[in-house]
Amino acid sequence: MSLKVGLSTVAGICLLGLAACSAPQEATNDSASDKFADVDTQRIIDASPAAEWLSYGGGYDEKRHSSLTQINRETVSTLGVAWTYDLATNRGVEATPIVVDRTMYVTSAWSHVYALDAATGAELWTYDPAVDKSVGVKACCDVVNRGVAVYEGKVFVGVIDGRLEALDAKTGAVVWSKVTVDQSKPYTITGAPRVVDGLVLIGNGGAELGVRGYLSAYNAETGDLVWRFYTVPNPEKQPDGAASDAAFQSVGNITWGDEGAWVTDGGGGTVWDSIVYDAPNQQIIFGVGNGSPWNQKVRDPAGGDNLFLSSIVAVDVKTGTYKWHFQTTPGDNWDYTATQSIILAELPLGENGANRRVVMQAPKNGFFYVLDAETGEFLSGTPFVPMNWAQGLDENGRPIEIADARYGEVPYLQLPGPVGAHNWQPMAFNPEEKLAYIPAHEIPQAYSFDPRWAIKPTKWNTGTDFSAEIPLDIPPGVMKFIRASHKGRLIAWDPISQAPRWIVEHKNAWNGGVLSTAGGLVFQGTMEGDFTAYNAANGDKIWSHALKSGAASGPGTYEIDGEQYVTITTGWGSLYSLVAGYDYDVKVSPTVGKVVTFKLGANGTIPAADFIPIDRSVKAERFGTDQQIQDGLVHFSRNCMVCHGPFAISSGVLPDLRWSDYSGNADAWQAVVHEGVLSDAGMIGFGDLLSVEEVEAIRAYVVAQAHNTLDQEAAASR
Repeated sequence: MSLKVGLSTVAGICLLGLAACSAPQEATNDSASDKFADVDTQRIIDASPAAEWLSYGGGYDEKRHSSLTQINRETVSTLGVAWTYDLATNRGVEATPIVVDRTMYVTSAWSHVYALDAATGAELWTYDPAVDKSVGVKACCDVVNRGVAVYEGKVFVGVIDGRLEALDAKTGAVVWSKVTVDQSKPYTITGAPRVVDGLVLIGNGGAELGVRGYLSAYNAETGDLVWRFYTVPNPEKQPDGAASDAAFQSVGNITWGDEGAWVTDGGGGTVWDSIVYDAPNQQIIFGVGNGSPWNQKVRDPAGGDNLFLSSIVAVDVKTGTYKWHFQTTPGDNWDYTATQSIILAELPLGENGANRRVVMQAPKNGFFYVLDAETGEFLSGTPFVPMNWAQGLDENGRPIEIADARYGEVPYLQLPGPVGAHNWQPMAFNPEEKLAYIPAHEIPQAYSFDPRWAIKPTKWNTGTDFSAEIPLDIPPGVMKFIRASHKGRLIAWDPISQAPRWIVEHKNAWNGGVLSTAGGLVFQGTMEGDFTAYNAANGDKIWSHALKSGAASGPGTYEIDGEQYVTITTGWGSLYSLVAGYDYDVKVSPTVGKVVTFKLGANGTIPAADFIPIDRSVKAERFGTDQQIQDGLVHFSRNCMVCHGPFAISSGVLPDLRWSDYSGNADAWQAVVHEGVLSDAGMIGFGDLLSVEEVEAIRAYVVAQAHNTLDQEAAASR
């Protein structure tokens, strides 16, 4: 697929869709073979994971640790490219491939699904859910998808527009399709489903824009809803007729006030990633996201803990009824989600060193938590990165907050920022080394109260001012300082001693998911495009290969005909690339997403990306008063920054507006930004939120930034 899109061609203020759509196939339940991809709960438990990779995290415990040893510290030096497959996207790719019965199932942006021969990469079938690209404006962090689940002859995928679909694993035909959200609200689905005992588990996203979160379980055969657990009470604090009713009556409702934006905007708490099955305790354990709005002063002025925001929650697998919870960030104020990887393991933390089944998580707030899996009891918690929002945890695991972190009108530069100390990139756990491998980062953010929040709505519903103290003409030294403040590292964390055993520092903050193997290796990709194997015991770099594209997804491994393969998906995009990737050279490729698969002795190559040069010239003379440009900065920061980058500097995933042809023509700019003439391509109009004058002020700011950039570059070259 060749998609030639230059930055000067389309100047959207929000997500631009580039993948073509086709009508979905239809199938009856009879078309799903009972023999093809004949995966059930016991098979996933028994094969967790060895020759196959049957579930998102490798197995239900989501350790992402393989027992395969053919590729090891001694042999990895001969690892080479076995095959590659082009994904039809130049957007973010976050999927971990599922491998069952010699077939690989993987997704890319816009929820496309691919079935490939896992030994050769040959295409077996593809499925395009034909998403309306205007839904991209609801996606906080790119139109990504983290993968599928396979069960009893079906492939299950969560679609970005809120559908949950079952496909025939052999043909890709649609078996059933269910809308799981109110599609009139800004819900999305980016996470991978999980399937347990005939139930398909799926959450959703959208808390940055204003929704009420929940986890749902659907019948895998029919698609019927079996149970639902809400994570935030309804505005009346009355029963929903859902599995969560008793939990809110007993522990949840009292943690919310009766007024505030949560009453009208849902409160947040979306379950957008981590969902694990704890088989010994017959429970589902899942992570809950941030509040909506972020700023608790406008979300819930009463200032309670706001359960179950930023919590780890356990429910009965069959009924969804509440069992226990642990809240990592009471009264979340900073987008400190607890949706990051949840790993189940046995650690010698019981009496006389006996093994104890535990839950481990390294969420956004920067603490590494160890909990008892059966009861949720807090066992330990320690910072794994620098932080300045809390001094530590009390004996119950509650953060001891620093007062200034409850920000007001004065900005507070905070670590971690909303990107977190650890985001969606999967961590792994090696049970032999007893180490958790965390893809961590330091990306600070200045938080302050948004005084315009109540009087001027915006799609990005945070209550936090992102334009506070941003100068109109950013000195080059400031940009260098900001870039230098972003740090990334791979941390080998000992959850018993709660301390790092070794640390690898990365050139850039945004580093990828992790795979651990019994061959004594830890594999990780980076957004620079390096795919590296480290010694699991000491962090020594043993092998590396250039992927020619960013790689943040979680790698996987499997075995076919006695040969072990390691695979990873690549693609330039997702959260960091959109909102913080301004330390990269801006460039666009028509198709950079790939599946890249390695095996010992292979000597294949990875095709180079076909980058399109950008016309970095200003398209209009400076115009507007200082006040108009300042207003444009504010409106840009509130409405455009999350897609087109801070300071109007894009990383290239979406158009860099400084060089857009539309910026040079006031009428064309209004047609795109205010009227939405490019809605079919994903760039909706903002006329419901911004006046003609405000849209023109944004153009004035963008044009000023183009001139400032070239002036600074010219001065630096003298």
